[in-house]
Amino acid sequence: MNFYTDLEKFADRYCVIDPQGIPYTYQKLVEESDNFASRLQCNKKVLAFILCSNNIESIVAYLGILRSQNAAILLPSDIDEKLLSNLIKVYRPDYLWGPKEKTREIENFEIEETCHIFKNYRLQHSTVENNIIINSKLALLISTSGTTGSPKMVRLSGNNLESNAASIVDSLKIEAEDRPVTSLPMHYSYGLSVINSHLKVGATILLTNDSVVTRSFWDFFNKYKATSFSGVPYTYQILKNIRFYKMSLPGLKTITQAGGRLAPKLALEFVKYSHERGIDFYIMYGQTEATARISCLPPKYNLIKYKSVGFAINHGEIELIDSDSKPITKPGIDGELVYKGPNVMLGYAEHEKDLEKDDDLKGVLKTGDIAHFDDEGLIYITGRKKRFIKVFGDRINLDEIESYLQYKGYACLCGGKDNLLSIATTQTGMAREIKNIVVKKYKFHHSAVKVHEVQEFLKSSSGKTQYEQTFERLLN
Repeated sequence: MNFYTDLEKFADRYCVIDPQGIPYTYQKLVEESDNFASRLQCNKKVLAFILCSNNIESIVAYLGILRSQNAAILLPSDIDEKLLSNLIKVYRPDYLWGPKEKTREIENFEIEETCHIFKNYRLQHSTVENNIIINSKLALLISTSGTTGSPKMVRLSGNNLESNAASIVDSLKIEAEDRPVTSLPMHYSYGLSVINSHLKVGATILLTNDSVVTRSFWDFFNKYKATSFSGVPYTYQILKNIRFYKMSLPGLKTITQAGGRLAPKLALEFVKYSHERGIDFYIMYGQTEATARISCLPPKYNLIKYKSVGFAINHGEIELIDSDSKPITKPGIDGELVYKGPNVMLGYAEHEKDLEKDDDLKGVLKTGDIAHFDDEGLIYITGRKKRFIKVFGDRINLDEIESYLQYKGYACLCGGKDNLLSIATTQTGMAREIKNIVVKKYKFHHSAVKVHEVQEFLKSSSGKTQYEQTFERLLN
């Protein structure tokens, strides 16, 4: 049984508390989800676009799609209309579910009728029929990067979702009494995995769209007795800035971090905080291509091994390979991280014809991340395969330089092209100092390093750093 087909067993337990404080039982959620599913035509498997927010309407539709064995693409509810129109043109969905004001008139989507209304959301059916036969395994498509500018999506099966939810439950020791707050957006794979894993055990999910920088978020957190939250590195930088360490959060039991490498200095601060307060802090690593999570560092290791992303999650396996694709068996040697497990995606989709495809990867994912393991088998991510440049013949790891600068206290991102290391910083008047430090440390020629002062680092809607967009204008 998958978590979404087995929700009835939790009956009168509260499943979610919505942003207005209204509770919904599991039984009520099942009824509304199945009611939603009943409005979809039954003569073929259909594709629906769900314009997500952290609300009950989005969860009802998501579960309705899964329970009826149809397929959905999750998108943010505030998606730009031109981007939405382009995605509709590329994938030609049968249905569109979103806020009433967002689903009136949309370019490339000819509305046949309104099929269903639930609270503030409306289900629209398209008049345009397609001949695509959606693969029986396909359940969900999610953006590869947390943004929606590209039509490239990750294809996930029901088994992918279930296996990863089960592994996260085991790794984080999630229980029915837990109450996670939605500190990440639902359309982002990491945010969705928080929802899936807690649904699996009958926990109560606290739904909010408020940002962690707002008082209303923390008021909601304490009012409804949240026990956990999750964040990307940017979240933790914000938390430090708003003096999170001094907040009174009596119900907090667990915090998790994924979505990119947390700067070691900042990681250590949160590790120390968690140990002082008796809170479990899980440092995790994953990719959307693996239904969000690949590894987890248990809290008992994080005081000393805080630079590590831990071990593979339950039912998964991590292997490192060298440039000849041969397994690396000795500690301390960098290689590409290859993950094997039932949560590995079916493959990518870039247009509607890809919805017909079967399982391309067969449970094996070459992540493109460079890592090594230590004597205890703990994994350390050191960079991206694509995050290397050559400077006058020497191969340079951009992530290594970036981490060094962050450790020294500089707010920097590193990019570039061969023979030019480009550094972006948000610190005014520090360009020359940063350049001198890098030149001295790595023995580069001055002509090979350029430091740019920028107002901000570009982030996706899920808070992940957008390297390509940040450096695109700096290198042109």
